[in-house]
Amino acid sequence: MIDIAFSKLAIIGVAALVFIGPERLPKVARMAGTMLGRAQRYINDVKAEVSREMELDELRKMHKDVQAAASDVENTISRNFSHAEKEMHSVWNEMPASDDNPLMEPPTFDQVSEKSRNFRKKKLARTSGLPSWYKRQTGHRSHVISGAARVAKYRSSASSQSRSFFH
Repeated sequence: MIDIAFSKLAIIGVAALVFIGPERLPKVARMAGTMLGRAQRYINDVKAEVSREMELDELRKMHKDVQAAASDVENTISRNFSHAEKEMHSVWNEMPASDDNPLMEPPTFDQVSEKSRNFRKKKLARTSGLPSWYKRQTGHRSHVISGAARVAKYRSSASSQSRSFFH
């Protein structure tokens, strides 16, 4: 920028004192200071505006890049999807129609109703409340007890009386 040494500033100050005079020099110095401050603020504002514009341009460029990448991904996905769909249709059309292939024809109403009836029968057999006498007769446990409780229940009464806790 401008290289001004202290000696040059002293010469400018003496010249201003001679030409302007001592009574108007403080007013002129104040006005020069305010003008210099305004100029610096204006320059800083211009720098900030230029910086914002550069950042905005970078953001616009980044936005365009992201949009291009997103559209590229969308196109790739749609191409892959259509390719997979074509392959599925070609495989589907090549499959022979037979009775052992359940994919070719949907089940009939009778098949669905029979399957649901069988499901209900199985579920009722698992969850229905059977009488306790039938469970005892067939060997089903009505309630489960622990091993220690079972030993205590079926231990002979003579062996439990002969033993004491302290012997």
